[in-house]
Amino acid sequence: MAFEIQELPDIIRVIVLLNLSRGHSQPKSSLKSRIDKVCTGFVCVDGNDFDKALAEMASEDLIQTHDDLVQLTEQGERLGRDWQSLLLKKEPIIEVVAGLVDGSITGLVVILSAAIAGLTFRSAAFAAFLSLAAVTITNFSSFLLGGITEDLADMITLQNLMNYSLSDIPDKGERDKSLKLVKHLFMVLHKEISRSNLFAAIICGTTTFIAGIIPITAYLLVPKPFNVAFSLALVAAVVGIFLVRYRSKRTKVHWKITLLETVVIVVIAALASLVLGGIA
Repeated sequence: MAFEIQELPDIIRVIVLLNLSRGHSQPKSSLKSRIDKVCTGFVCVDGNDFDKALAEMASEDLIQTHDDLVQLTEQGERLGRDWQSLLLKKEPIIEVVAGLVDGSITGLVVILSAAIAGLTFRSAAFAAFLSLAAVTITNFSSFLLGGITEDLADMITLQNLMNYSLSDIPDKGERDKSLKLVKHLFMVLHKEISRSNLFAAIICGTTTFIAGIIPITAYLLVPKPFNVAFSLALVAAVVGIFLVRYRSKRTKVHWKITLLETVVIVVIAALASLVLGGIA
């Protein structure tokens, strides 16, 4: 199956892949009712179109059928995940990376500032909580509001591309049916993406808080003078192991390049924060 939308069966196949990507088998009647639901009650896909799409998916080894049940094959699951990532933003890369970076930088700045200024436990704890809470809330709101805006723009672009591709269908009836189905599909996806953006914002905010609170807690609880070294070692571990490994794996970039980029960014951001804090 080509990773594109050119005709009505392609749209049906995408809907089937998205519905079966959770790993559960479903009856054909249930899948057909879900497609009808995408059409918001209007019957724009008849039984022949549906059966044709399923037959093509079976011939391409994307699904397997047992009696009336339909389930994805291994190849179908991979393609379903690809479509989920494209349409529903199911790959949490940016939010995890942003959370780890911002949380680590916040923790690093708080630790160094508290050590340089010689703050008491109470003052350091208050400053740490205030700084980390501000960054966490900022990341949460940015990913929630900014993500919705960005995803809406991406959806409009993707829908326009699909409409452009489907407009070449010679048969007017099938062309109108395909365009209508795509329109209602994106109406359903809009609700799904809103939930995905909320989930992404929660992931980013949680990751930011955890990445920052662990080294800060170590600094506050470990006896002096070992607290600074131990907490900075935790920051280095988060940046050097979790962040670099995750980013390198997800983006398919060599870990040495990712490590160098990450260290440079964290050092520059930390120094800039300390300089601006000293000036203020």
